[in-house]
Amino acid sequence: MSSPFPASEASGGPAPTVSAGRAFAEGLSRALPIILGYVTVGFAFGVLAVKNDIPPGLAVLMAVSMFSGSGQFVFAGLWGAGAGALSIIAAVSIVNLRYLLMSAAWAPWMASLPRGIRFLLGLGLTDENFAVHITALQQGWRLRLTTLFTCNCATHLGWISGCAVGAFCGGLVSDVRPLGLDYAITAMFLALVVPQCVSRLHVLVAVFTASLSIALKAAGISQWNVALATVLGASLGVALLYKKYGWKRPPEGVSHV
Repeated sequence: MSSPFPASEASGGPAPTVSAGRAFAEGLSRALPIILGYVTVGFAFGVLAVKNDIPPGLAVLMAVSMFSGSGQFVFAGLWGAGAGALSIIAAVSIVNLRYLLMSAAWAPWMASLPRGIRFLLGLGLTDENFAVHITALQQGWRLRLTTLFTCNCATHLGWISGCAVGAFCGGLVSDVRPLGLDYAITAMFLALVVPQCVSRLHVLVAVFTASLSIALKAAGISQWNVALATVLGASLGVALLYKKYGWKRPPEGVSHV
């Protein structure tokens, strides 16, 4: 039975030859819109971290080692509130559970790569990087490591740069909210989600998941709302596909109900 996933250059699949320069440029083109959002949101985090008594150097180290905007914001807020270490670790872990879901969706496309390469790519797996890479793969893009690593490294550098500027120069800004920087991450998510809603099924799952997440948060489940809504939304999508096609793979290009 043939694989439903595109052939990979890494696995020797019949992919067209592309120069390293072109693959590098493609990675930068994917990264640029993400970097614009990361720099602004990273700046906001740097300001927040310093205001919550996190040393600037530690704030930058967090950006280097964690690379999770939501996790870092949760850490800074709880640190400033005087929460204990175990509470902070638990909260950050719960917020970052969504990466398990993204990794599960990402894994089949990366299955042909060596384990070490998959591990390195996983270190750069963020919501935005996942969205641009998985969209390209679903549209038939041939796997090129230069493009993947260029995008991941460029966005990470953008995030670190924003955090560093905010941490060391954020004292000049008393409140980032009037600048609209706190909305940058939301706008970036919307820009990534909307192009992926290419069928009625995608729209239905997106609306259901967003609505459920908001409802769960309103009900007081503020740490698990995203993870639970994502699992239930994905389950709904699979159930609807199964209802229409059974266990057979839908025809190429068909994903609506």
